Amino acid sequence: MTQVLVLYYSRHGATAELARQIARGVGEIAGAEARLRTVPPVRPEFEPARGDGDPASGPPYCTREDLAECGALILGSPTRFGQMAAPLKYFLDGTSSEWLSGTLVGKPAAVFTSTSTMHGGQESTLLSMILPLLHHGMLIVGLPFTEPGVSGTQGGGTPYGASHLAGTRGERAFDEHERALARALGRRVADVAARLAR
Repeated sequence: MTQVLVLYYSRHGATAELARQIARGVGEIAGAEARLRTVPPVRPEFEPARGDGDPASGPPYCTREDLAECGALILGSPTRFGQMAAPLKYFLDGTSSEWLSGTLVGKPAAVFTSTSTMHGGQESTLLSMILPLLHHGMLIVGLPFTEPGVSGTQGGGTPYGASHLAGTRGERAFDEHERALARALGRRVADVAARLAR
């Protein structure tokens, strides 16, 4: 069974819902299974606010074992001023040992995000998350224009990855294209990972 690690940070729930939609898509590919994981928030002193273990609800925090065991990685974050949120960046900054050992080299990867406004930086955030994945030697998987939602969306979804336009108060529900593109991204990454595992 190919493990696809869906790793994200979510503060208000929109990115977490995108992660669940992506995991559904992963599950549609025979021989693939999604593993949902999150990262802890950071304190103002920029130390992780881990506390006494995993969060009370939702997926557990990601471990080095999750990274080593995954056959693919799908990374998600809300947008913060056009780039990934600090907790996810903090986590990635701590993966030097995986970079040195080549833990993630040759594995497929993709990215996803949510924004509060239409021009809040969806694409720049996705690109900011792709850069460390390239440094890890991962194979980037996007969403081609053969997916009808990419050219039809009025909210989220780009060739760089899945996305959602949440609204300034998180009031905007996921539309048909955003859900379909999130599931398509999960399927695409799982399919590539399964082919590489053969």
